[in-house]
This record gives sequence, C-alpha cells and structure tokens, in this order.
Amino acid sequence: MKNGAVIPEDFLLYSNKAKVLYHDYAKDMPIIDYHNHLPPQEIAEAKKFNNLTEIWLKGDHYKWRAMRTLGVNEHFITGDASDEEKFMAWAKVVPATVRNPLFHWSHMELKNPFGINEYLNEDSAKEIYQHCNQLLAQDDFSTQGLLKKFNVKMVGTTDDPSDSLEHHNTLMNSDFEVKVKPSFRPDKSLMITDDINSYREYIKKLGAAANIEITDVTSLISALKNRIEYFAAHGASISDHGLNTIPNKLTLTEAQKSEYVKLLKGEIDSFSDTDAFAGYVLTEVCKIYHEKGWVQQFHLGAIRNNNHGMMRKLGPDTGYDSIGDYAQAKSLSNFLGNLSLDDQLAKTIIYNLNGADNDAFAAMTSNFADGKTIGKVQFGSGWWFNDQKNGMESQLNSLSNMGVLSTFVGMLTDSRSFLSFPRHEYFRRILCNLLGSEMENGQIPDDEKWIGKIVQDICYNNAKAYFGL
Repeated sequence: MKNGAVIPEDFLLYSNKAKVLYHDYAKDMPIIDYHNHLPPQEIAEAKKFNNLTEIWLKGDHYKWRAMRTLGVNEHFITGDASDEEKFMAWAKVVPATVRNPLFHWSHMELKNPFGINEYLNEDSAKEIYQHCNQLLAQDDFSTQGLLKKFNVKMVGTTDDPSDSLEHHNTLMNSDFEVKVKPSFRPDKSLMITDDINSYREYIKKLGAAANIEITDVTSLISALKNRIEYFAAHGASISDHGLNTIPNKLTLTEAQKSEYVKLLKGEIDSFSDTDAFAGYVLTEVCKIYHEKGWVQQFHLGAIRNNNHGMMRKLGPDTGYDSIGDYAQAKSLSNFLGNLSLDDQLAKTIIYNLNGADNDAFAAMTSNFADGKTIGKVQFGSGWWFNDQKNGMESQLNSLSNMGVLSTFVGMLTDSRSFLSFPRHEYFRRILCNLLGSEMENGQIPDDEKWIGKIVQDICYNNAKAYFGL
C-alpha cells in the first residue's frame, strides 16, 4: 500500500509535552475493554472474517447513519447488495464525513491493524478492500488474533441473564490468554413494555434458565439472583443497565405485587406503575451486586428507535437512536442514596449521553465516596455520541473540576466491532494532549514522571485495580 500520512505519528498531539506523554507513557499500555458488545461465540471460535465489509460495516450503525444522511440507498447498507458493493458505497462517501469522528476512526482502523495510511475514497477503495481481505485470511486477523494484536488483556461482553454462557465456558477452559468476562444485563426483566406477551415469554425463558418458576416478584428476584451466581461462576464481576433514566420510584405496594402476579397469569395486560416496578427490581439486584463485590454500570440518556417506520422494518440497534433530554440528577441521587442507607452500594460507573449533564454526573460521583475504595463511583468515559474529541475533553474536564481525574478508569469501546480498539488510542492521544498542553502553560506541574504515571493509571492501572484483575 502507499505510505501516506492521514494519521501522522503525532496525530492530535499539539505540544512537545503531549508527544512525550503519549509516546513514552500511554501508547504501549495494555487495554482493558471492560464494556463492549463483542459476540463471545466469535471469540471462542477464533472466527476469521470473509472480507472487510463483514468485520467493519455489518452491525456498525454509526456508519449506517452517515451513509443514509449522504443519500446511500438502504440496499447498500442493510439490504441485499454484495459485500463488495456495500464497501464501495461506504468508501465513496467517506470523504464527505470529514469532521465527523467517523472520518478519524475509519482511517485509524485502517492504519491499525491493516497498515494502511492513505485516504479511503472511491479511487483507493478497490486496492484497500483487496489488501485487507488478504490479511483477514491470516490467523493473526482472526478474532483472537486481533485481540492479541491490539494488546487487549480483558474484554467485558454484554450478556442476557438467560444466556447459557457456553462460549465463555469454552474460553475459560482454553489457553487463550485474553480474559473474556460476561457482564450481566437484566434490562428485559425489569422493563415492562407495551408488548406484554413478549415480556411474559421472556420471563418464562429466564425462569427456565434459573430452573425457577417465576410467578411473582419474589420468585423473579430469586431467579435473577440464581443467574447472578451462575454468571459469577463463569467469571462475571460486572453488570450493566441501559436505561433512559434511573427509575424515580423504588418500592412496590402489596397491591402492585399482586398485580404483577395477575400480569404473569395473563389476567391483565398492563401494569399500573412500570417505573415503580423497574425501580424495585433494580434496587434488589443492585443489593446482590454489592454482596458479590461486583461493579455495576448505568448507561443513561438515550432516546431509542426514533424512526418508527424503520424500527418496524429493521428492528432496534440499526442507527435510529439519539440523545434524550431527560432530567437525570434527582432520580440518580435518590437511587444511589437509597442503596447507601445500609451500605449496599456497589462500585458504580455512570455514563451520560447528554453532554449538557456532564457536570451534574461528575458532581454526583463524590457524594458516595466511602473513604475505602479509590474512585468508588465513576463518571464513565464519553459514551456513544460523546466518544469524540469534544465529548471526551468535556467529560475529562467535568471529571477534573467536580471529581478526581487521577482515579478515572478510562476508555472502553462499547462496540460490536473487533476493529474498534483504536478508539483507545484516540482517547489516549486526547488525554495526553490535554495534560501536555497544561504542563507547558503552567497549569499543572511540568513533571513528566508524575503526570506520566497518572496517564498510565488512567489508561490501564486504575481499571486493573477497580475490576480486580
């Protein structure tokens, strides 16, 4: 391939101190990707991808959104076009994504791991496609090969409580050196939606997995506890929850508990207070997380499936989600505060999707410091629409101003793609540029080893300690 300079050695590093921090301290630190959506089966099977489209475009709703905005027909996105046609359609519009983070990410993902450092466009597409496809046939570019190539030490997948975890079990008993840990995500059990029949079917599935007949709230909690124990036996120590907001209500009346029994029996088809139900179940499972010594995560603020027509055609997670403007602080405070009453608050990471709420989220974290656990409640990294330069800098600045940056557990991909790990590089460059600039202008100490140690802690060491690896 041609040797260009799309992503130069000092990309995003605008001072000499930033360059030193990145190249000497951050660049070679291992990766702990503690939250993502990678398929465990593909890791266990050391899957090789047939072509660049399969590994890079399928399931990537970031790219799908941009393609639609640029007038690409759905036929070339999720439709029946060939993989090569889909890649060519993406390559043709990449130049028009300039200033969107996709422009940087795409070229960083071509540079590492494929060694391509030239612009992707209509003219270069065919040669790039063929070059990457040749590499993807090699063992080093299997799912396991890529994780090792990116120096990943742990990945945390996202798994439903009813999952058998058979692929995690395979990995636990293999000689694959990267830790692949399941994460417990019980959203379907606590969110009663308008699709009551689907909810009932899910509860039956959960009960079968736990070998417990779920007939009421008590047996639901028992089933969830059973599955938490099962997950723990398969290496889990992390949970995750994707919610619009933390529920405002945290208790159920006896009448509401009886109502849930009727709902499961099919005697009624709606629940009078779904917020109270979600809040009660969530509180009970969070007490179990604390008992187990787990870390709990809350991803808050998305407004999902906005395009109802495309939701009907393609389903969820296809590129039609957005940033919600929900009130967050009061319910978050009430929830965490309630768990603190009897010292039942587990280590917690809160992620914010609406950048306008960054200061409120960052300020919330120190309210629940316990004087024992470093950074017990974390303000998570810039998430989803915020995992770009401005969003990351805003999150880092809010955390620095309202909390303690040096305790931060750093970046994660939150991705379904095995090519997303350069986002850790992107974050590290932004972090080093921020701190390096302030070293040069006298805002923070001009002490390379001091600040370099903080950089390495944020990149790797803090997460290693926080998750008990």
